[in-house]
Amino acid sequence: MVDTEELLKNRLTKQNYDKLAVLDNFALNQFIADAVELTNPASVFVCTDNPEDIAYIKGLAVKAGEESALDLSGHTCHFDGFYDQGRDKAKTKYLLPAGSDLGQTLNSIDKSAGVKEVRSFLKDSMLNREMLICFFCLGPRNSVFSIPCVQITDSPYVAHSETILYRSGYEQFKTLGRSDTFFRFLHSEGELQNYVSKNIEKRRVYIDLQENLVYSVNTQYGGNTIGLKKLALRLAINRASRQGWLAEHMFVLGAHGPKGRVTYFTGAFPSACGKTSTSMLPGQTIIGDDIAYLREINGQAQCVNVEKGIFGIIRDVNPQNDPIIYKALTTPGEVIFSNVLVGNDNKPYWLGMGSEIPSEGTNYSGKWHKGKTDSNGNEITPSHRNARYCLNIADLENRDPHMDNPAGVPVGGIIYGGRDSDTWVPLEQAFNWTEGIIIKGASIESETTAATLGKEGVRTFNLMSNLDFLSIPLGKYIQNNLDFTRKLKKLPLIFSVNYFLKDKDGKYLNGIADKKVWMLWAELRVNDDVRALKTPTGLIPEYKDLVRLFKENLQADYTESDYVQQFRIRIPENLAKLDRVEKIYREKVADTPQILYDTFAEVRKRLNTFKEKYGDYISPLDLKP
Repeated sequence: MVDTEELLKNRLTKQNYDKLAVLDNFALNQFIADAVELTNPASVFVCTDNPEDIAYIKGLAVKAGEESALDLSGHTCHFDGFYDQGRDKAKTKYLLPAGSDLGQTLNSIDKSAGVKEVRSFLKDSMLNREMLICFFCLGPRNSVFSIPCVQITDSPYVAHSETILYRSGYEQFKTLGRSDTFFRFLHSEGELQNYVSKNIEKRRVYIDLQENLVYSVNTQYGGNTIGLKKLALRLAINRASRQGWLAEHMFVLGAHGPKGRVTYFTGAFPSACGKTSTSMLPGQTIIGDDIAYLREINGQAQCVNVEKGIFGIIRDVNPQNDPIIYKALTTPGEVIFSNVLVGNDNKPYWLGMGSEIPSEGTNYSGKWHKGKTDSNGNEITPSHRNARYCLNIADLENRDPHMDNPAGVPVGGIIYGGRDSDTWVPLEQAFNWTEGIIIKGASIESETTAATLGKEGVRTFNLMSNLDFLSIPLGKYIQNNLDFTRKLKKLPLIFSVNYFLKDKDGKYLNGIADKKVWMLWAELRVNDDVRALKTPTGLIPEYKDLVRLFKENLQADYTESDYVQQFRIRIPENLAKLDRVEKIYREKVADTPQILYDTFAEVRKRLNTFKEKYGDYISPLDLKP
């Protein structure tokens, strides 16, 4: 048995050991000592909240070759390996002790076998490199939402990214005492070749829910290595389930209504369904774009953004559609670009940026030129389709002033969205919380696009846009959401949106800017300022209110023809959707709550009743408030 204190004193300089001694947390020291003994680094650096420590991490990322300085001050670029460009779902597994079961939909491995395997890959993985020990806080500091975290990594790029994305947490650890309730992450990029992880066949991301611990090895891509992002979300979902709160894959924004009123919404959308663009709507304020914690506080649903930064897909970010983000990406300040093209002018370029892209430069494939192909003859695009940017929300002009409020912000509404060409109307309010969770959130589907390998238009089920990150059985997760409102005095309203409805010729029925109107109508509904029409599946706007909102906010004429096309109730498609989703639950989710099937049956009954009265397709003009 290794003596923890003796090992730390022997392997750390006095200055770095003293930084840990101040925290006086034996569980923390045990974790660090075990990591040091296992990975065997040449040196260890403990990063506090001190600006000099954080500056050291940033400088090391460039010095070590994991980032390169770009033309604008503060901008750097990182490249992941050619085959290390996204989350490795197949090799991301839960470490489950004998007798545990998360259901067939969640990827797992026997804990003893998994720990043995991943630790064998981590053994001596930091030889001749510096171990970085960084402290962060999920959620605002000194808050009921706060979760302290420690990240151990040998990648200065990973550490640098987290200093942008998360609030510093060293001082927060001082408030823990001897508690072991913090989240812990151990990552090594493994052997490097040209500054990227070499042995990706040994890439592993293993999650231990009992120990609140994540192992990650032989990878650099942020989704596999930035522990506090989706890896921490998995730990948080499990903790939230035990403690009675919610950890969700949601943005948080402030919708600005009449007379200076601000109503806060959260929203969950699968990838490529408009989540980030909704969180950045013109004239509204952003709290966060990705992950939210929700708690009941004094009878009110309150939420926070877990992060303080954005790790966003950069493709199609341009001055027309994303002016605020684009400005931050083209202004001096701290930004990490990853897997974009760096031109010979030392500037970053990406797909869909709205300006001409050079015909040569450097990207994730090395030296690049237009027409370059991979070993299979496929064209290598200038920037990767999953290329990213990492920046501070504080650097955005539309940052909400309550972003760091320890109490969070009150949730007025929740929005669920998907990519749906023929079923859901652009905007609909659920009749109540139960139907909102089940018919809107638990029934999300997203159609594949031309950018996805395989057939276009295939519907993919994605429970509340959180399916990839669940760490509890699916039925339990649904029940937790249903139960969340038990102590609430006023329930948030739940809405569905669909920006991708098409006509019979395949033309989109919604404009890109229309989502602002949908959001502002939802804001009015939360505050009882407008009436709505009753459909079999929920409540939709009246035409007169949309005419006014389009004119006031988009300076556009909204025609009755547009309204009828967009808000037509499509009975056959809605019935087919219920059948598809219910089949998934019956075949794959053994613990599905009975209330889900009962709710599906009730909605199906209403759809058939409306069908008997109006036919298969119903004009919204025929409906009554």
